[in-house]
Amino acid sequence: MRRRTLLRSAIAAAGGVGVVGVNGLSRAAEIQPGAERVEKKDSVSRGRSVDFYTAVPAGHGDGKGLPVCIVLHGAAKRPGDFARLGFGRALSRAVEKGAPPFVLAGANGGRRGWRPKPGDDPQRMAYEEVPNWCAERGFDITRLALWGWSTGGAGALLLAETFRSFARLTAAFSPAVALGDQVFEQVGRLRSQPLGLWCGLDDRLLKNVQALQRALPLPPVAGRYTDGGHTFDYWQTIIPEAFRIIGSTLD
Repeated sequence: MRRRTLLRSAIAAAGGVGVVGVNGLSRAAEIQPGAERVEKKDSVSRGRSVDFYTAVPAGHGDGKGLPVCIVLHGAAKRPGDFARLGFGRALSRAVEKGAPPFVLAGANGGRRGWRPKPGDDPQRMAYEEVPNWCAERGFDITRLALWGWSTGGAGALLLAETFRSFARLTAAFSPAVALGDQVFEQVGRLRSQPLGLWCGLDDRLLKNVQALQRALPLPPVAGRYTDGGHTFDYWQTIIPEAFRIIGSTLD
């Protein structure tokens, strides 16, 4: 609860949780990212080689000593798309605007979500292997957050439920949840997990996300429902807000 109080204070000091509009994104596009890499890693949990993406904010070198936000992608995007989507630029912009610096790191979890399957466990990869790969690069894995959208948002929530002391914050954009699924069944396990929860008012999943919010043992510390659908056009408008909150939580 003390962490939630401090986080709410940090959000208020940052000007609330208002959404940065399209003009803010245009300015972010002018920012040059810091070190941004995609490399191949052998994942024992997934039984295959996967792409591993990292982004360090501009001006912070190779990111040694910085905390980490683990990125869980949705069904349509992969780590190889993250640079093109502007994640590195958005991170540098957030830090330039005052967010405490952190690193983005994410690996390929496949197309069918982040739930474990026989011979292919992307959840275990995110919990064990991604932090280990980050530690090899000198990042501070004692301070972790989770961020995901769509199936990745549901995967981030499920990861937080399964490993309750793993992350300091889970930021979920339009999580692909449904009444009676595993996320709902385990929602009581989120009692000590600060959450940020966002969804577009035109999203087909809006009612499910609202039902999840009502089921939470404690209200989200950040997030809101604003105009937009289940698209990256919408999610990119709330990335600046989420990055400020993630940085404040990991500081």
